[in-house]
Amino acid sequence: MRPVIVSTDVPHPPEQVYDFLDVMAHHERFTDHYLTGWRFSGPERGKGSRATVTAALGGTRTDVTIEVVEAEPPRRIVERNVSAAGRRVAHGTYTIEPLPAGGSRVSFTYGWVRAPLADRLASPVVRAAMRRANRTVMRRLAAELARHGSAAGA
Repeated sequence: MRPVIVSTDVPHPPEQVYDFLDVMAHHERFTDHYLTGWRFSGPERGKGSRATVTAALGGTRTDVTIEVVEAEPPRRIVERNVSAAGRRVAHGTYTIEPLPAGGSRVSFTYGWVRAPLADRLASPVVRAAMRRANRTVMRRLAAELARHGSAAGA
């Protein structure tokens, strides 16, 4: 299945964006519209930080294990997602790029490594649902970064 890519521009420098995204617990704040029941393990941040969540998308609910498998400050974070009893494996990659006028472009790419037959057969619907959910993630991430930046500056 082709990956789904969404992005947003924020007024924060890449280092600040990366520092926020690097903490796994922060992800609950901007994804809890479809990822709930967050349970954390491993380190708080960086490679090896993990969460198990319940994903509710497209009328189905499934547990997903998310683990950071690559961390390249301040540019990139790669998460490995496993669900459907291991039949669904994907990578979620956050890429943070500086913008010429200041701020950053944050992109999130969700790419399937392995997907159940039902997902592959319904690929256009599955990809559309993921795109919608992750566009919302990007809007909410921008709002959380603004809130977090305000709190850090206070």
